[in-house]
Amino acid sequence: MRRLKFVLLWLASSAFGAEQAQLLLWPTVPFIRGQDLCQYQDAYGRSKSENTQALTQNMVGLLREGASSGNAFAIVLAMDELTNKNRALASTGLGMDVVLEGSLKASLDAIYRDINPQQKRVAFFNPLPLIQVVRELHDQKRQGYLDQRYLAGLSGVVWGTYSFSPTCRGDVTVTLHIETKEGVTHNFQGQGTPETVMQGMAGQVFEYFQRTRFPSKVKYGNGFVELLGAPGSPISHATSPENAEKSCEKLQGRLPTAEEYIFLSSLGDWSGGVTLRHEFWAMTNGRVMAPDLPNPSPVRKAEEIRVNEYHFYCVQ
Repeated sequence: MRRLKFVLLWLASSAFGAEQAQLLLWPTVPFIRGQDLCQYQDAYGRSKSENTQALTQNMVGLLREGASSGNAFAIVLAMDELTNKNRALASTGLGMDVVLEGSLKASLDAIYRDINPQQKRVAFFNPLPLIQVVRELHDQKRQGYLDQRYLAGLSGVVWGTYSFSPTCRGDVTVTLHIETKEGVTHNFQGQGTPETVMQGMAGQVFEYFQRTRFPSKVKYGNGFVELLGAPGSPISHATSPENAEKSCEKLQGRLPTAEEYIFLSSLGDWSGGVTLRHEFWAMTNGRVMAPDLPNPSPVRKAEEIRVNEYHFYCVQ
C-alpha cells in the first residue's frame, strides 16, 4: 500500500513538476564590467578631422573672448583632461556591481509584493547556515564562495555584465544571464541610470518566468483543467468560433466553457491562467465570450458580435 502511494505521488509530481517548479537562484549576482562605451564613442565616434575641427572651434571661441593663443590652447587641453579625470574617478573602484545586484533583487521582490501571484516562480535562496551569513555581512564580505555541498538546493545562478552607455549621460548598459543546472541560459538586457535600470530588468525576468506557460494544469472544482494553448502559439486567433473549435479538436482538446474562461481569467496571467482582457473569445456552438458586454450576459452569438477575429486557446 505504501509503495502504491509513493508511485501515485511520484506520478503527480511528474505531471505538475515542469510548470510548478520554483527557480531557486544563488543570492550573489556578480557583475563583470565591460568596455566603457562612452569613452569608446568619444574616441571613435568622430573622425580625426572632426575632432580637430571641434578643438579648433573651441580655441577660436576663446581667442574671440580675448585669450592669447597659448592660453587658449592650454585651457582647451585642461578642460579635456578634467573631463577624462572626472569620468575615471566616477568609474573606478568597487560598488557598481553591488548597486546593480541590490536593485535587481529589491525590484523583483517589489513586483511580487504588488502582484502577489499564487506561486512565486523565481526566488533567491541562500543555502548557507544563517550564522555564516551574519559573519560575512559583519566582515562586509560578499557571498561569493559557494561550497559544493550547498549546490543541491539551488536551481541556477545569475550573473551579468555592465558598461557605461555611449550616451555619456550617466546611463549603464546591463546584460543579465540566468543559467540553470540543466545548462539552459536565459538572457536579458536593459539600459538606464544605475538606480533604475534594474527595475526594467526585474520586470523582464518576472514576465518571462511567471507568465503562464502552456501546457498549464490548474485545480478546477474537484478536478483539474489543463490549458493546452493553440496550434503554433499559446493564444491564437480564428475568423470564426467554428474554426477555433476545429483547431482545438486537432490538439485533442476543446474550447473553454464560459465558467472556465471566467475562472482562468480570475487566476490571471501570473498564476496559471489567462486574462480575458478587452477581447472576444471563441466558444462552442458558434458562441462568443464578450467580457466587455456583460448585460444581459457576456455569452453572445457570433452574429451579435461580427468581428474579424476571435481569440482562443484550447483546454482538456
